[in-house]
Amino acid sequence: MRRRARLVWRLFGLFTVIVCGTLVAAGWYFSQAFDAFFQTEVAVDLTARTRLVQALVAPHLAPLNAAAVDDLCKRLGAESNTRYTVILPSGVVVGDTWETPANMDNHAARPEVAGALARGAESSRRFSTTLQRNVLYVASSVHDQGRPVAVVRAAIPLSRMEEELDRLRSRFVGIGALIAGLALAVTLALSQRYGRKVRELQEAAARLAEGDLSQRLPAPDSEELAGLAESFNRMAAQIESRMQEVVRQRNQLEGVLSSMQEGVIAVDREERVLSLNPAAARWFDLPLERARGRSLQEVVRNLAIQKFVARSLATGVPAEEDMAVFQNGERILNVRSTPLQGAGSETFGSLIVFNDVTQLRRLEDMRRDFVANVSHELKTPLTAIKGFVETLHQGQVDPEEARRFLGIIAKHVDRLNVIIQDLLMLSRIEDQAERAEIKRETVRLHDVFANAVQICRPAAEAKRIRIRVTGDETITASVDPVLLEQAVVNLLDNAVKYSDPEREVEISGRAADREIRIRVRDQGVGIERRHLPRLFERFYRVDKARSRAVGGTGLGLAIVKHIAQAHGGHVSVESTVGEGSRFTIHLPRN
Repeated sequence: MRRRARLVWRLFGLFTVIVCGTLVAAGWYFSQAFDAFFQTEVAVDLTARTRLVQALVAPHLAPLNAAAVDDLCKRLGAESNTRYTVILPSGVVVGDTWETPANMDNHAARPEVAGALARGAESSRRFSTTLQRNVLYVASSVHDQGRPVAVVRAAIPLSRMEEELDRLRSRFVGIGALIAGLALAVTLALSQRYGRKVRELQEAAARLAEGDLSQRLPAPDSEELAGLAESFNRMAAQIESRMQEVVRQRNQLEGVLSSMQEGVIAVDREERVLSLNPAAARWFDLPLERARGRSLQEVVRNLAIQKFVARSLATGVPAEEDMAVFQNGERILNVRSTPLQGAGSETFGSLIVFNDVTQLRRLEDMRRDFVANVSHELKTPLTAIKGFVETLHQGQVDPEEARRFLGIIAKHVDRLNVIIQDLLMLSRIEDQAERAEIKRETVRLHDVFANAVQICRPAAEAKRIRIRVTGDETITASVDPVLLEQAVVNLLDNAVKYSDPEREVEISGRAADREIRIRVRDQGVGIERRHLPRLFERFYRVDKARSRAVGGTGLGLAIVKHIAQAHGGHVSVESTVGEGSRFTIHLPRN
């Protein structure tokens, strides 16, 4: 682990950078300012000198007297210790203080000369190869009748100015170093002082972390540290108060759990018991204290519960299941699991709640039996049969009308028989699913489809409806072939009943990643969206008059749903009014 720097050295280093940076920036700024100031002053002085030389040179320019101009430049330059140069607009030098004009290069390209010809005056600072030093040049144009006839240039070496600037820089560096040293010494002293205060706070916080909640800090003399110490003391008091509240709430929670009739067990992700209440300990004959920290397999000797907890921890979602426990007789436990989540929403285990629902499940079984034997749907055909029988019993009906009444009675008897058969099938499917008695075998779906199509073919041919089988003919599934065939027959029968003549019904099987999908698609009247959620309820009808007219009992889709659930799957529907419906049985792949 990388070693962290102390606060005192961090502060000292920061102030060192700030002080040194400030002094360097100030030194650079003032150096540039002095240099610009001196250069400006020299340029003003040279400009004044060129004006004087212009007045003296002008009489010798028209006509040009080069000898007089050169003599004047040498004489004036010697008197003022300044180099004067007179250049014609063509760049030819006609006079110079230090050189012979004939030996000098053309000066038309010199920046100060070009600038003077263009704007009347110009200055330039550059290194002179003749003098081997920096020189400041100032040039002014001489005009005759509005046109430039020559340029007078004055030049002076900047060595004295640069020497003076160097002396100023040296003095600034010395004074700056003294100021920096004093500032850094004061900074170091203050940093060490406040570093000691911070270390005191650190030590107090360490004692608080070790559990010394009575730890309090005296208020330092500085406002900021005093505020920090006050906040620390307030935090310590709040932590102490909250710890007391946590202890109180824990005692209350333990009291609630102890009073619950439901068994509660909390396990971590490794299936170790974190906590359990007395009810759970009694149910599984466990010593309350010894069970904590042990694995669930040691505590609960029930394979179904162990698998349920493992599945709950693996999925991380709430789950519920009923299972039998043989403890002082058979009991049915409703087991619910909820993920245990920390403050950061991270799941660290699962809470398992056991509730004895033996009596409740017996009552539910009785209710299902009652619904299976006494149904609202039985009243309509029985009422019709009774009415026609009473009419026939009175004997005031002609033979033709009597035969018609007997036909109606026979029709309602057949309807009663179908309803009773469907109710018995629902009860049988539910009972087999609950007892896990579904007789599975591996079959080809195409064979199941062929049997179902054969059963529904007469009704389809009567309406000239074509039943088309598509999909992969090699798909196999582990199912109860009789039940699955019944589900497919029910879907095909509905598709034929609610389709117009000369339409097509399609049945297909598809294998997806995790499931097998059996789909029956028709081109019938379709179903409104508001009916879809309740479509698989017992005796639910979208159009009661039409359903009874085509011979439906209201139990066909409920049977399909329970057959799918008995296989661990489900059924879904998609429908558009006027276009048809698509019913899909979803079966898990083994």
